[in-house]
Amino acid sequence: MSVVGKKLSSSISAQGGDAEGPAATGEPGGSSSNTTVPSPITPDYVLQLNKITDDYLCTPDANIYEIDFTRFKIRDLESGAVLFEIAKPSLTDITHTSAAVTASGESKVKEAGTANDDASGVPSSKAPTNKPTGGAEDTAEETFEPNAGRYVRYQFTPQFLKLKTVGATVEFTVGSKSVKNFRMIERHFFKDRLLKTFDFEFGYCIPFSKNTCEHIYEFPAIPPDLVNEMIQHPFETRSDSFYFVDGCLVMHNKADYAYNGGL
Repeated sequence: MSVVGKKLSSSISAQGGDAEGPAATGEPGGSSSNTTVPSPITPDYVLQLNKITDDYLCTPDANIYEIDFTRFKIRDLESGAVLFEIAKPSLTDITHTSAAVTASGESKVKEAGTANDDASGVPSSKAPTNKPTGGAEDTAEETFEPNAGRYVRYQFTPQFLKLKTVGATVEFTVGSKSVKNFRMIERHFFKDRLLKTFDFEFGYCIPFSKNTCEHIYEFPAIPPDLVNEMIQHPFETRSDSFYFVDGCLVMHNKADYAYNGGL
């Protein structure tokens, strides 16, 4: 299913100073010196934020619709050049990769066994063992990062800041619940200066559907002094992406950007 992304609004403040509005603590129900973070988080609230949030405004559990972004592509609409593309591996890809790794591992074990045999055909006593040493392996435990997948870091060249129109194609799947009034509000800041706000509507998505949507980003002409500052301060350009279903915040992703690639 292909979804046509409807742009609700796009406000730019590259020429102005810091945006006015509440500063978020990133804790629903918490407070800052300027305002109290509402619960639930509303679209109107995030549209008034004057800085990047300190933390995520919702937990991963808020995504009760099981919305899963599986592919993302950025292209320059003027030249058609693909600037960035990433896709989450499918279950089939993971299965094939695991099988290949296992087969490769077995092959290496066999080769190692042959290499450890001496000229007489008797296995060498110097063959390695698999017993852990030092005790660290015995106590090591896997840690779970609840925010994994909610943060992306982009590295672009300075030429990216000269682009006028960019298409961002996103592919996503939906779980057992239908998704009504799916909306994304994306806020871009350099340090604490609001650069631009994008407000897109995905529309309605049926249960168990796979959807593709391209949103069109029209960039402003950024002043040369600001361009230089953004290049000289990598990853201080950041964004918050808020996803709402029927006005309820269900996902919150973060990203930061560098424009010094190749320098």
